Amino acid sequence: MTMIIIPAVIVAAVGLIAAIILTIASKLMFVPVDEKVAAVREVLPGANCGGCGFAGCDDYAAAFADDPDLSTSLCPVGGPEVAGKIAEIVGGSAGDVEPEVAMVMCQGSYDKTKPIMSSDKIFSCKTAKMFYDGQWACAYGCLGLGDCFDVCKFNAIDVYDGLAHIDRDKCVGCGACKDACPNDVIEMVKKKNLVLVACKSTDKGAKTRKNCETGCIGCMKCQKTCKFDAITVENNLARIDQDACKNCGMCEKECPTGAIVNFRKKKAKAAATAEAPKADAV
Repeated sequence: MTMIIIPAVIVAAVGLIAAIILTIASKLMFVPVDEKVAAVREVLPGANCGGCGFAGCDDYAAAFADDPDLSTSLCPVGGPEVAGKIAEIVGGSAGDVEPEVAMVMCQGSYDKTKPIMSSDKIFSCKTAKMFYDGQWACAYGCLGLGDCFDVCKFNAIDVYDGLAHIDRDKCVGCGACKDACPNDVIEMVKKKNLVLVACKSTDKGAKTRKNCETGCIGCMKCQKTCKFDAITVENNLARIDQDACKNCGMCEKECPTGAIVNFRKKKAKAAATAEAPKADAV
């Protein structure tokens, strides 16, 4: 009987001592939780995309403990709705949130440009960039091997015809694809801006035209056409001021190479007017 009681007492004593140690440790090592931080984390979407400039949603929420004046509108996924909720929690102002989307500034698909080497054994844009700036004649264009596709968490990117394509409706503006692009061909643009120069080439017009059918040749026709002084041509490349642009689309119509794209929804053509009945012969 004694052989059973003694081990049981020892085990109970060890358990009691361990409980006391853990209780004391929990008191000494207790880290107070900021209720505001917890509340902010609760309203964040949990995408952990890094678009806010922090490592993830947890870090963004925790940053409010150190900086109460931190902007509440840094989350591109949550947008104005989440910004408003965070502002209510921390007692600040949501401010103006301008939604952005990623844009591939290139239209160099298989039928528009030409390869200068085989890419059968190259499986990433980063690797292709190390070989003579890529496999295409234009060194400024999309490398088309999908590094951006691999990092997009929102299924907003497809890669086909040697070119990345971004769905503006699915894109949340996190910027992960921009950071992943080794050729810096992806830019973040305001979602309200629908007319953009989809080219990054700064080569002279003749060389650009030789390398890609849809490249900007710096002809300045768009600049001369714009009534809002929103376009300037510098270093052989047209650039559109996103704040000054009115999305009128006149520059797109004047562009001889199609380097300017227009995302405005086309109005449905009016139905053909019915033919007027012929007058009866007298």
